Amino acid sequence: MQSRASLPPDLRRRFRTGRAALDLVHTGGEGEFAAWEIVHTVADLRRFLAVILELDELDAAESDLPTMRTLRAAITGAAYGLAAGTALRPADVAAINAVAAQPPLIPELRLDGSVGYARPTAAAALSTLARDAVDLFTGPLSGRIRVCAADDCGLLFVDASRPGRRRWCSMDRCGNLSKVRRYRGQE
Repeated sequence: MQSRASLPPDLRRRFRTGRAALDLVHTGGEGEFAAWEIVHTVADLRRFLAVILELDELDAAESDLPTMRTLRAAITGAAYGLAAGTALRPADVAAINAVAAQPPLIPELRLDGSVGYARPTAAAALSTLARDAVDLFTGPLSGRIRVCAADDCGLLFVDASRPGRRRWCSMDRCGNLSKVRRYRGQE
């Protein structure tokens, strides 16, 4: 398994949203998100689903790529919509529900006390991500989905801070750069 910590810093920050479903959004997409696409092949799908869900490995097939793209587009639309205060679109809800209806990853206890998954597949991983999206979009954190306030970022994150006023996806990068610009009088 490739861990998040072993990813290059610019790629690593895409996977610190606070929710696995939002991490999937940051793997790219269509239109304006195509510039950020990192899932081109089945091997890429295996790699990034394993990173997002912290899996050792999983089986994936070419037929899983369209499902992933459809789910990612639906979660993207719903999350950016909720962050902007708009209602969920019926097409996004239907796409998320269709994938969530499939069997999810099945957790199993390992001898060392850690959790693993019984025969993980991309289809089960995508179902698990869709279920995470359902939980996020219907739970108390749905009103805390934010878009990073940095002009050159736009990443989503869940604001889990107690006051609920977090502005940046990462204080290490975007928040710090904003403070530096403000200090230098560039904002």
